[in-house]
Amino acid sequence: MDSSDTLTPLGGAEFAPTRTYLNTSACGLLPRRTIEAVTLLVEETAAGRPDGAGDFGVVDEVRAAYARIAHVTPDRVAVGSSVSVHAGMVAQSMPSGAEILFPEGDFSSLITPFTVRGDLKTRFVPLERLAESVRPETALVAFSSVQSADGRTADFAAVRAAAAAHGARTLCDATQSAGWLPLYAGEWDFTVAGGYKYLLCPRGASFLTVTEEAQDALLPIHAGWVNGEDLWVNSYGPVRELARSARRFDEPPAFPSYHGAARSLALLEEIGIERIEAHDKALAARFRAGLVELGRPAVADDSTVVGIPGLGERADALREAGVLLSARAGNLRASFHLYNSAADVDRVLEVLAG
Repeated sequence: MDSSDTLTPLGGAEFAPTRTYLNTSACGLLPRRTIEAVTLLVEETAAGRPDGAGDFGVVDEVRAAYARIAHVTPDRVAVGSSVSVHAGMVAQSMPSGAEILFPEGDFSSLITPFTVRGDLKTRFVPLERLAESVRPETALVAFSSVQSADGRTADFAAVRAAAAAHGARTLCDATQSAGWLPLYAGEWDFTVAGGYKYLLCPRGASFLTVTEEAQDALLPIHAGWVNGEDLWVNSYGPVRELARSARRFDEPPAFPSYHGAARSLALLEEIGIERIEAHDKALAARFRAGLVELGRPAVADDSTVVGIPGLGERADALREAGVLLSARAGNLRASFHLYNSAADVDRVLEVLAG
């Protein structure tokens, strides 16, 4: 792959933003094929679909596609609506008094389901000290693969090794990386990922992976008829047998979101996560180099999420100039994805220099 390929938008005619959009860490752009799938389903539902509001077969297609992206088997994937719901299931499964270790300033949807319990010991340390802070009494290390506020990437190998050495389980929130950074979900007891950012899915699609060993300790607190091993015999009375796979942890799917997600994940697979990673990181590197020339260096990392300290107040002015970024924790945050180009990088640098 030459340098020009990494700086040219991927996805062809699937995307047509009307502004310089560098805000995927807040919400990804929907591909045209995804919009078409959602539109078709809602129109069919309005007309009266024979099988109701959507297809469980499509949900299984999404489960299998996400499993391929996450390098696990489909029986390790549960579907749902949001990271906070998935995290809440893990939180409610922890024994009273258990110590949960977090990086300071991690995303609230990962942390709050644990803190509202009131009977768990939550401890917060700087991200760079996360691995060394695991101790024998730590029951779970919960962290984001990439920090939402500034784009810093966790030291995966060090966290894994420390957790294993002390017998702690791990929960990795891959929301800010799944879709551009290769994900090996089987390396963690639990992973969660919201689908509406780099996975380009409509809101309402979210993913939980659970190792077979960790599944035994997770309570299916949302279980209903969709969680039965035999889907169609559990409409009345208690579910006779919960699914033996991670499907026991599913939420009832929001069908429009999942009909769209099937198309979005297919596009990511067609392009390839490794190719997307190279593209996104090349754009981020170009941006970081330009920021150094402007005398406003970014937070050091090679993530596609770029935080510029002290420039959060510039987000509104950039928006007025047709450039969409975010302000997070005082940082100006840019986030690059497959539909961005070198011209997008140069445009935001031009506005910042003005």
